[in-house]
Amino acid sequence: MISLILIFPVIACLILFLIKNRALNNFMITLYALIHLICSICLCADFNPLDIKQNLFAIDDLNKIFLIVLSVVYLAVAIYNNGYMKDDKSLTKKLRHYSYAVLLFVMSMTGAILSTNLGITWIFIEATTLASAYLIYFHKTKHSIEAAWKYVFICSIGIALAFVGIILLTISTGSLNSLSYNDLYSNAQNFDQLWLKLSFVFILFGIGTKMGLAPVHFWLPDAHAQSPSPISALLSATLLNSAFLMILKVFKIMIISGCDNYARIMLLVMGFLSLFIAAVFVYHINNYKRMLAYSSVENMGILAIGAALGGAGMLASVIHLIGHSFIKASFFMTSGNILKIYGTKKIKSVTGLLESDKKSGWLWILSCLGIVAFPPSVLFISEYLIVKTMLLGEHYWMCAVFLLLLTLIIYGLVRAVFTMSVNDGKEHEKIKLSWTMYTPQIVLLIIAFVMGIYLPYHEVIASAVSGF
Repeated sequence: MISLILIFPVIACLILFLIKNRALNNFMITLYALIHLICSICLCADFNPLDIKQNLFAIDDLNKIFLIVLSVVYLAVAIYNNGYMKDDKSLTKKLRHYSYAVLLFVMSMTGAILSTNLGITWIFIEATTLASAYLIYFHKTKHSIEAAWKYVFICSIGIALAFVGIILLTISTGSLNSLSYNDLYSNAQNFDQLWLKLSFVFILFGIGTKMGLAPVHFWLPDAHAQSPSPISALLSATLLNSAFLMILKVFKIMIISGCDNYARIMLLVMGFLSLFIAAVFVYHINNYKRMLAYSSVENMGILAIGAALGGAGMLASVIHLIGHSFIKASFFMTSGNILKIYGTKKIKSVTGLLESDKKSGWLWILSCLGIVAFPPSVLFISEYLIVKTMLLGEHYWMCAVFLLLLTLIIYGLVRAVFTMSVNDGKEHEKIKLSWTMYTPQIVLLIIAFVMGIYLPYHEVIASAVSGF
C-alpha cells in the first residue's frame, strides 16, 4: 500500500508525458486521490508498529491521523479541481505541467508523513518546495513569479537551517549512527543536551518556515494569494501539517531527553507571535485570499501553543489540526468560487455574494463560522481544551492574551466575510457553477461540524499524543 501511493504519481506523470490529452490531466489527479484515500484507510485500519523498525516508511499512531487528513483533503481538492479548471483556457502543455506538480507535491507530503527516518523526512519536505513552486507560479503574472521566488528563497533557507539542525542533532547523539526515529527515541536520554537544544533551535526555525510559524512565515500570504484556489487549499490544509509532524517528532526527542521545558518555551513564543502577527494584519488586508493565509498563520500558532502545553493541550492540538485542515480547505475552495464570480480578490470589490450565488455565499459564511470556532465547529472543542489547560496550569496571563488575540482575529475575519456576503442594495447577476465546486466544501464542513458534536475515534487521537 505504501509503495503504491508513493510510486503511482511517478507512473501517472510518465503516462501524461506519453499521452498528451487535456482530459487525462484531471483524471490522473482524481484517480490518484481515490487510490490515496483507499490505501490510507487500509493502512490505518490494519497496521503493524513493528514495521517501523524495518522499513523507511511505515504507519504509526501519530502519522496515520496526518495521512488520513491529507487523503480526505486531497480527494476534496481533486474533485473541486475538475470544476475549477474546466474553463481554463491554458495550453494543454501548461495544464500537464500543473498535473505533474500536483501529483509530485502530494507524493512528497505523503513521503514526509510516512517516513521513519529524520533525514528522509527532510528530503521529502525539501521536495514539497520544488514540486509546489510551479503551482504558485501557475498563472505566470508578475505577482505570481514574485510569490514563487519568495517561497523558494525563504523555504530553501529554512530547509538549510533544518539541515544544520540535523547535523547538530547527530553530534548530540554521540556514537549513534542513525537518524531513525525509533533509534533516536530509544537513545534520547543519553544525548548531549547542549547540542540537542541547539539543534532544536535550527530545526524549529527551519521547518517552522514550512509550517508558517511567525516570524518565518513571510512566504505564506503571497503564495496563497497568487496560487490557484485548489493549490491554496493543499498548501494550507496539508503542507503545513507535514511540517508540523516533523517538528512534533523532534519535539518528542526533546521530551524524552529531558529538554522539554526549553522546547516548550520556544514553541509558546513562536505560537503567540503567530497569533499576534495574524491579529495585526487581518485588519489591514484588502485581499481575501491573503486574509485566509493570515488565518492559517494564526491556526499554526494555536497548534504550536497546544503542543507546548502538553497533555490535554497536545490532544487539542491534534483535534485542531484535523478541524483546521477540513474547514480551511473549504474556505480556500470557496474563495475560488468568489474569484470565478467576481474576477477579483479585493474584499471591497465583492458584495452581495448571497445574491450572486447563494450556495457559495452560505459556504463562505459557514467556513468563517467554522474557522472562528463557532459551535458546533470542532475547533471550539480544541480551543476550549487549550484554554482549560492554561487555567488548570494557572497560566492566567497567557490565557488572557490568548483569548484577546483570538477575539481580535475573529472580529477581523467575521467583519470581512459578512461584508462580502450581504447585499449592498444593487442588482447582482446570478451565477451558477459546476456541482464539483460546491460538494467538496459541503462534505468537509459537515465532517468538521459533526466532529464538534460527536468526536469519533477519540481514543485513536489520545493514543497518538501519548508521550507528549
